Amino acid sequence: MSSPAEQYAAARRRASYPAYTDFTAQLSFDLDDFQREACQALEDGGGVLVCAPTGAGKTVVGEFAVHLALRHGTKCFYTTPIKALSNQKYNDLVARYGAEQVGLLTGDNAINGDAPVVVMTTEVLRNMLYAGSAALTNLAFVVMDEVHYLADRFRGAVWEEVIIHLPESVALVSLSATVSNAEEFAEWLVTVRGDTAVVVSEHRPVPLWQHMLVGRRMFDLFTEKSTAEATQKDVDPDLTRFVRDQLRRVQYTRSGRPIRAKNLVPFRSDVIERLDAEGLLPAITFVFSRAGCDAAVQQCMAAGLRLTTPDERAEIRRIAEERTKDLAAEDLQVLGYWEWLDGLQRGLAAHHAGLLPVYKEVVEELFVRGLVKAVFATETLALGINMPARSVVLERLVKFNGETHVDLTAGEYTQLTGRAGRRGIDVEGHAVVVWSPEIDPRHVAGLASTRTYPLRSSFRPSYNMAVNLVGSVGRERARELLETSFAQFQADRAVVGLAKQAQRQHDALDAYQESMTCHLGDFAEYAALRRQIKERENSLAKQGAAQRRAAAADSLEKLRIGDVVMVPTGRRAGLAVVLDPGTQPLGEARPLVLTADRWAGRLSLADFTQEIDVLTRMRVPKHFNHRSPQARRDLASALRTAGADVAAVKRRKGRAAAADDDVLAELRAALRRHPCHGCNDREDHARWAERFDRLSRETHQLEQRVHNRTNSLARTFDQVCGLLESRGYLDGERVTDAGRGLARIWSESDLLVAECLRAGVWEGLSAPELAGAVSALVYEARRADESPAPVPNGPLRDTLAVIGRLASELHAEESQRGLSLTREPDYGFVWPAFRWARGEALERVLTSVAGIEGEMPAGDFVRWCRQVLDLLDQIAGAASAESGLRKTAREAIEATRRGIVAYTAVA
Repeated sequence: MSSPAEQYAAARRRASYPAYTDFTAQLSFDLDDFQREACQALEDGGGVLVCAPTGAGKTVVGEFAVHLALRHGTKCFYTTPIKALSNQKYNDLVARYGAEQVGLLTGDNAINGDAPVVVMTTEVLRNMLYAGSAALTNLAFVVMDEVHYLADRFRGAVWEEVIIHLPESVALVSLSATVSNAEEFAEWLVTVRGDTAVVVSEHRPVPLWQHMLVGRRMFDLFTEKSTAEATQKDVDPDLTRFVRDQLRRVQYTRSGRPIRAKNLVPFRSDVIERLDAEGLLPAITFVFSRAGCDAAVQQCMAAGLRLTTPDERAEIRRIAEERTKDLAAEDLQVLGYWEWLDGLQRGLAAHHAGLLPVYKEVVEELFVRGLVKAVFATETLALGINMPARSVVLERLVKFNGETHVDLTAGEYTQLTGRAGRRGIDVEGHAVVVWSPEIDPRHVAGLASTRTYPLRSSFRPSYNMAVNLVGSVGRERARELLETSFAQFQADRAVVGLAKQAQRQHDALDAYQESMTCHLGDFAEYAALRRQIKERENSLAKQGAAQRRAAAADSLEKLRIGDVVMVPTGRRAGLAVVLDPGTQPLGEARPLVLTADRWAGRLSLADFTQEIDVLTRMRVPKHFNHRSPQARRDLASALRTAGADVAAVKRRKGRAAAADDDVLAELRAALRRHPCHGCNDREDHARWAERFDRLSRETHQLEQRVHNRTNSLARTFDQVCGLLESRGYLDGERVTDAGRGLARIWSESDLLVAECLRAGVWEGLSAPELAGAVSALVYEARRADESPAPVPNGPLRDTLAVIGRLASELHAEESQRGLSLTREPDYGFVWPAFRWARGEALERVLTSVAGIEGEMPAGDFVRWCRQVLDLLDQIAGAASAESGLRKTAREAIEATRRGIVAYTAVA
């Protein structure tokens, strides 16, 4: 029983915070101190920034804002960065307040948009603000869930636009993961939003223990089971001793790669079985590869792993069948349904962006309900919906960032392992790093004990933003607003440190210049010649690669039955004979071949790196059956004989040889004539010259950053407005008719889309052709070496050529103004989008994507189709009512929104 003093204090709180008291009375749990502090700050009438670890319960503060709005008869908008989070929060709030009180607005759904509480993606709210929507009337609170998303380089700018433009009367509730510069962010919020309370909590409601799994032994990472607050010196000595012993047993290849030694690096099935034995399931294993996630499920299934009871399996099947009942029966096989269902019934699943959305939703539901016990996921899950686990497993501490393999940062490690420990279910959470020879326990301890996750703005003016700002507040006021962004706030504070760094680098440059001095002549001049030679050689090599790709595509079309070719790389490298040229009236040729090792199958352009030479020809029986083992064996034998008889292969060169280049020859001659060429210390001087050159470039870039930081966004805005004026979208302070069309285009390629509209590029296209053409402005290949399927001659190909020309013109003008806002069109999805809108079967469409990884994953296909739908909808809204484009765009939307693309669940 509480003391009289405690009872008196509680009575005072109830009197001071009646809404908070009413809210907490409806909860089945007590609020933590940080939740209470944040809620009471809201009831006091200000805004609030809440920074707390994953799973700490930040969303309670957002839900209190909803409670306040309903209590006072005002509105609350609850924004999230992604549609999946919006759908989840909508369902949560409907369950609590009823469907009549709650609405949902995303790109896919519009439900009860006039409700007092509306859940939406942040882009929807941004568009409302620019349009001056009537829905903003009586708005009192905006919750920005996952506000640290403003660091996202693609979509982060939307968050800052919203924060800057919201009316002063709206209280902002910002919910963020723990960031190390929370005070800096809060200081900016106070500057632009006024009174804002800062509530930071480092406390995890469910303690997190760190482990390393070495072979079959599980070790605590730190001594005495200390948590992540421990330091590097606390690494468990038993762990370091055991790892040292294991390293003595590791053998290495000539390239320095470790060979898997027995019992040192466990198989995935072994890891899951060990976690199961320790009572640490359910678990999320982060695998930084989609293919790796799928392979992990297959490996566990092949090992006979089964983590579910008969009753659980029956319930899993019932839920999966119910959620997928709208999928066409003929598509189930294409979508790997039966294999996926088999894994689910065993308690195993993958979760990544390539998965069909409905499959991901089922996995999420089953995992949260404890029916799926082991999920193998890419890191995108760490930023997604609420899907905590008892344990999180990290197989590697290196990931591919789209360009190269990089080490995980401490912030990324914290974010990933933060999924471990379910509040109200688990007493503690567990993070397990699977040891391999390249992982040092001290490095893991450093990641686990470092609390650095700084929030960096990604804000920059765009063409759409510029016309909307000028149209709503005028040009000068728009410049002032941009100067209040978090990006500019951070830039101004960083200038002093950058200037000091530049000065230190100037001192180092003086020392480098002295070390490269040559008594025979000007070594800087000599080094410049060497640099020009290297650049010329690289340029010639790139030209040659492009020519070889074009030659390969042309020669692939010319193959005939009986041609013997050499497959240069990959699993099918070696001799092959063409059984069927595989030419198609529409699309890339995919010849059917038989290799010398008796494999029969189709090849694509991705299998050849240069022009295909026909080494010889051989006879192929007229009715050859490549499915017959005997027939394959006989022909493969004849192929090997024919290959051995080829005495010499004349390979045509598809590139100009470097030795034949006049510019390169002159540069080399000038190098040999230079006096420094005869210096005995030439290579030593050259090393210092390379260091000087590299540091000189870095210093110049640093000085440019210092110069550009002050008023940098306003200057960029002026350049953007200047370009828009030159192209007729702005006329001083006035937004033209073309500008008003641009204001309705929300795309990374916004100005290119507007230019296509104004030039009538899409007029006269059929609905499938329009879908294909539009895809070039939204699609982005996952890999730089992905080669798109060729588009046949006709209106679509002609249109793509015009789009490419308009893009080149824009890039040229942007370059003159120091801008880089319009990305290159990407034609990798044109053919699939066209064929899908034309009504072709899913299987044919998915296999029409000619990439090095084979057919496109269904999840990617659906995601890109929805991007196409989104842009088609914008085009329909921006096109003039008199043109036929508006009608065609709506037809293209109907043609694209079918089958798996049409399926959207808000369960």
